[in-house]
Amino acid sequence: MTYKSRKSASQQLGGLGFVVILHVVAIYFVASGLVHKAVTTVMGPIETKVIEEAKPKQEELPPPPPKLQTPPPYVPPPDFDVAIEAPAQTAPTTAITSVTQQKPVAAPPPPPVADVAPRFDPRARANAFPESEYPDQSRRLGEEGEVIISLLVGADGKITDGRIEKSSGYERLDKAALDYYMRRGRFLPATKAGQPIAAWKSIKVTFNLKR
Repeated sequence: MTYKSRKSASQQLGGLGFVVILHVVAIYFVASGLVHKAVTTVMGPIETKVIEEAKPKQEELPPPPPKLQTPPPYVPPPDFDVAIEAPAQTAPTTAITSVTQQKPVAAPPPPPVADVAPRFDPRARANAFPESEYPDQSRRLGEEGEVIISLLVGADGKITDGRIEKSSGYERLDKAALDYYMRRGRFLPATKAGQPIAAWKSIKVTFNLKR
């Protein structure tokens, strides 16, 4: 398929000539300075101003230090003559103190205190049963025998109770022995770990008419 231009050759040449004329006119205006005049007319003259640079604010200076007062001149104190006695000199000693690295040995604990049973007070005179306490009726009847009594001696040494452990066979003899020591007996209390305690004490009383 062939394309055929609608314009004639004369029209095409006329258009090309118009473009050439425009380029020539433009070059002329540039060369002659008409463009610069047109710009100056439209925009007007360009003014230039010198703007001073803002000066930075100066920092405030600190206040000056206070003036120090001049101290008064130094006046030396007056001289005093003080007599100082020299310490008494002691004679040099030649003794040498011995030094040992051995550690002190701890003292052994005290031995435990032995327990003690109640006993007769040696200061009392009524420890032995006297002949005067023999019952008269038993003497007349010829009653003899051996009786064992038991006494409860308190922590203060006083008798608080009594009983018959072994009878002589005669009630009068048993009662006479028990009554006597309940009334007249003087004892020292028993001790346990060194402390007085109440304990029982046995006493044997022999009734014999031949003595």
